[in-house]
Amino acid sequence: MPTALITGASRGIGAAMTRELTARGFDTIGTSTKGGDGLYPLDVTDPQGPAALAQTLSGTPIDLLVCNAGLYLDRGQTLATGYPATMWAMEFAVNVTGVFLTIQAFLPALRAAQGKIAIISSQMASHTRAPGGSYIYRSSKAAALNLGRNLATDLRPEGIAVGIYHPGWVKTDMGGAGAEITPEAAATGLSDRFDALSIATTGCFETWDGRAHAY
Repeated sequence: MPTALITGASRGIGAAMTRELTARGFDTIGTSTKGGDGLYPLDVTDPQGPAALAQTLSGTPIDLLVCNAGLYLDRGQTLATGYPATMWAMEFAVNVTGVFLTIQAFLPALRAAQGKIAIISSQMASHTRAPGGSYIYRSSKAAALNLGRNLATDLRPEGIAVGIYHPGWVKTDMGGAGAEITPEAAATGLSDRFDALSIATTGCFETWDGRAHAY
């Protein structure tokens, strides 16, 4: 049975992906900041957190690593007085540094399975979409996109594929009640993308429903 590790799995898209991948035959391992309810504790802002979890799961090959944990604090901030430095630091710690450290920590487990890496970014990462505002979130998701593209280059010789994905505008705490799709629809589409991910498509930036997204 293949194993999938999903960060940020306590609610929303992460919880829906956990259910969907389990239904598809994966042994799913989920994480949340505090753990509990069958989830492993992982605070991706703790520099030692990913390495500690990797040690706990040592000996378990990872066929699919889904870096889903994310933070969006700067919605509604004003350009004149908003976006404090502490907010920049926190969002980047989760959305960029946390993604890198998690991938770095689980490289041995990914190599053991010649697994795949999925980074949940956002269409807000694209430089072709610039409606203004949300500077921290947009910048962090753009950084995560760039990170995934470069990891794809470095890991290609090892047979480890990396995909970067826009999950859609999803009805979650982050997306809001007015969003377009349910977490279940996003999870189904994203899981299809993970299935299709290969070395031939590594470095892709795609939407949940299979469309190539402009970088």
